[in-house]
Amino acid sequence: MSEWISVCDFDDIDDEDMVRFDHAGHTYAVYRVEERVHATDGLCTHEKIHLCDGLVMGHVVECPKHNGRFDIRDGRALGAPVCVNLKTYPAKVEGGRVLIQI
Repeated sequence: MSEWISVCDFDDIDDEDMVRFDHAGHTYAVYRVEERVHATDGLCTHEKIHLCDGLVMGHVVECPKHNGRFDIRDGRALGAPVCVNLKTYPAKVEGGRVLIQI
């Protein structure tokens, strides 16, 4: 059964940026773009590098190691060297807090 987990205050994430969130032995990346929040697995599918050390440009996150890119809205891998999509998670803001459903 999935549950909503509180991550941080909405204002803790700058626009076109992300935060790392670790919960129950799993790493997530939580993004803020255009006043909306998105959540994905926190590790690149190519070499398991933390995406939060990378760069957000619009709805794209770029891995810091080999510049693999993913669409944060649906987790889609956008080209070599990444070819496996990221898992995404529902995310929302309630009462100024960012929540993700895992």
